[in-house]
Amino acid sequence: MKKPQIHFAHANSYPAGTYRKLFDLLGEHYSIGALDMHAHNPAYPVRTGWPHLVRELADELEKRYTEPVILLGHSLGGMLSVMTAAKRPDLVRCVVMLDSPVVAGWRAMVLRMMRKTPIADKFSPARFSARRRNVWPDAEAAYQHFASKDLFAAWAPGVLRDYIDSGLKPHPDGVQLRFTRENETAVYRSLPHHVGKLVGGGLQVPAGFIGGTESEENRMAGLEATHRLVGKHIRMLPGGHLFPMESPELTAQTIHEMITELLETTGNRDAYHRRRRA
Repeated sequence: MKKPQIHFAHANSYPAGTYRKLFDLLGEHYSIGALDMHAHNPAYPVRTGWPHLVRELADELEKRYTEPVILLGHSLGGMLSVMTAAKRPDLVRCVVMLDSPVVAGWRAMVLRMMRKTPIADKFSPARFSARRRNVWPDAEAAYQHFASKDLFAAWAPGVLRDYIDSGLKPHPDGVQLRFTRENETAVYRSLPHHVGKLVGGGLQVPAGFIGGTESEENRMAGLEATHRLVGKHIRMLPGGHLFPMESPELTAQTIHEMITELLETTGNRDAYHRRRRA
C-alpha cells in the first residue's frame, strides 16, 4: 500500500539532514521528502515577509509531486508551509506546524515597526546569528563546540552528529557551516508580519500545531492567533523551540497522531459534501 507523502521544511539554519532520526521514525507510516536547504537559492532571495521562499516551496511541490501532500514544517519551515497552504491549497492535503506560532495583532504591528529601527536585532535571534562562529579545523572540533552548549546538549543521542554530517562543507581552514550566517540572519531580519491577515479567514485545508512547553518563540509570539487557526488541533510537548531534536520519538508519535486527526477531518468534510451533492 502506498504511504502518504510528507514534504518537510526545516528550521532556520538546520539543513534537512539534521532531522534524519525524525524522518526514520516517520518513515514507518509515510514517505518523506524535503528540500535540503531553504534560503540559499539565489533564484529565491530572502526578502521581507519571505515571498520568494514561499514560492520556492510551492515550486518544489509542483516539481516533485503529482498530487497534494502533507506539509510538515519546523519553525521557519512551519511558517513557509502554512503560507504556501494559504496561497496554493491545491498542492496541500494538510499542514502540521512544529513550533511555528502565527504572529498577529499588536505583536505583528510591533514586528513591522521594529524592523525599521536600529535596535531591531536586540530582540531577535539575529543578534546571535550575525556573529556565530562558523569555521573549525575539522568536523570533530565543530561537534565538540556545539556539544559544549546547553542548547545542543539537550538533543537526543545522534541528532547532533546528524547536524554535523549534514551541516558542514570544506573550507580552506578546515570546515564551515553550509547554512551561512548571512542567510540565517537575513531570514530572522525579514520575519513575516502579515501571516495573521493571510490566514485570518482560515485555510482551505486542515492545520495543526505542535509546540514546546518551554519555547521562548511561543512565549514571544503568543498562541492566540495559532489557536484560532488550528482550533482543537494543538498539542504541547515537553521541551523548547527545538523539541524535535530533543525528543524525536515523542515528536514522531505526536505528528502521526496529528496527521491522522487532520486527514480524518478532511475525510469527514469530503464525505459531508458528497452527501450534500447527492
